[in-house]
Amino acid sequence: MAAEPLVCPRCATTNGLDERFCPACGMPLVHPGDTGTARPITARHERARKVKAQYTEGQLVCAAGARNQAEAELIQGMLLEEGVPSLLRRTAGFDVPDYLAGGPRDVVVPASGLAAAREVLLQAELVDEHPTGAGPVSPWRLMAGLLAGLALVAVVAWLGTEVLV
Repeated sequence: MAAEPLVCPRCATTNGLDERFCPACGMPLVHPGDTGTARPITARHERARKVKAQYTEGQLVCAAGARNQAEAELIQGMLLEEGVPSLLRRTAGFDVPDYLAGGPRDVVVPASGLAAAREVLLQAELVDEHPTGAGPVSPWRLMAGLLAGLALVAVVAWLGTEVLV
């Protein structure tokens, strides 16, 4: 059985043993005659079958933000229906240990699936058409802004004392 070529369950094209996904439609390849009825399909296996291979490449990038765990899981389900894999992570700086499902979440996807994810979320009106791009501020930039503000306050205070004298 291992020497037989693999077959796509969706389009029935035959592929070599070195292929894992169908080049035509992106479905995971199976051995001929393997209908999957011999073993039960778990929820994890069913979820993996929905993922499109072309959306699994690259670094993880933030596709959307959610106010809580439930909203993040809703977004994750919408992306999975389009074949885009995603992960949830707590938004940096927000830790609510007493309420594990509380607090904002980031929905991250592989870089190759970002455009498809943004399209799905735009259709559902869950993200803005033009993202602000306001990510986390670097510590050096924050320190430079604070020092510039402090210098401005010092100049105003100095001018105030010179004018009053």
